[in-house]
Amino acid sequence: MDRLILYAIPVFLAMIGLEMALGRRLGLALYETRDTLADLAMGIGNVLVNLAWKGVALWLAFLVYEYRLFDIPYSAAWAWLALLFAEDFCYYWFHRVHHESRFAWAAHVNHHSSQRFNLAVALRQSWTTPITGLVFWLPLPLLGFHPLMVVTQQAISLIYQFWIHTQAIGRLGPLEWVLNTPSHHRVHHGINPQYIDRNYGGILIVWDRLFGTFEKEREPVRFGIVHQLETFNPLRIAFHEWLSLAGDVRRARGWREAAGYLLRHPGWRPPDPS
Repeated sequence: MDRLILYAIPVFLAMIGLEMALGRRLGLALYETRDTLADLAMGIGNVLVNLAWKGVALWLAFLVYEYRLFDIPYSAAWAWLALLFAEDFCYYWFHRVHHESRFAWAAHVNHHSSQRFNLAVALRQSWTTPITGLVFWLPLPLLGFHPLMVVTQQAISLIYQFWIHTQAIGRLGPLEWVLNTPSHHRVHHGINPQYIDRNYGGILIVWDRLFGTFEKEREPVRFGIVHQLETFNPLRIAFHEWLSLAGDVRRARGWREAAGYLLRHPGWRPPDPS
């Protein structure tokens, strides 16, 4: 996995440079220097956390693999095709929970905190989702997919999702029915009321269509988060929602309220006792 991502990094940077040049030529304000530097800082931090956490994640995956239900061959083409769908299904639920439960949202929110939408935003990755998201892929080694197959497919999914963070590509015709595209992902990053909590897919958009979370891009998208984060400080970007969550839990009137703040939707607030 790490090798695939490392090979992809020069391509990512080259594509960012091309998009910057295209934006300037068309007179579009796609990039802002401080915002882009924050994106890069978040990406570097994510890589370092993943390197530190990889041993724990693989140890747990191999532990689960010992109790696998089936022996899925590593070399069979059908196994990789099945894994593409299975891994993307796990990603869908990882992504959905990280929007719809505040504890998980505290880890994921930084990816949405830029008010820009460009290829550099794809690198604005969380420093804590490698930890909060670990359990969502454990069903795969339990089924019988080798852990190294799983991390390889995770890397492929991450690389695929880079190019969909752009405003330079419009709709892609029939592909929109099956694949996650720039149009679908612009919706996902939107704070227009009808766009919030929509289009969670990684490579595929079929899960959103099946589970009722799909929304088509119909009007210009406003990017960012509902309460915009007016900072380019990577530490604040990474941890601002964790601090806000900790403050709400500390002020909670009993364990039910505390659990509500932790587990319910990020917009949840307890009823007014009056």
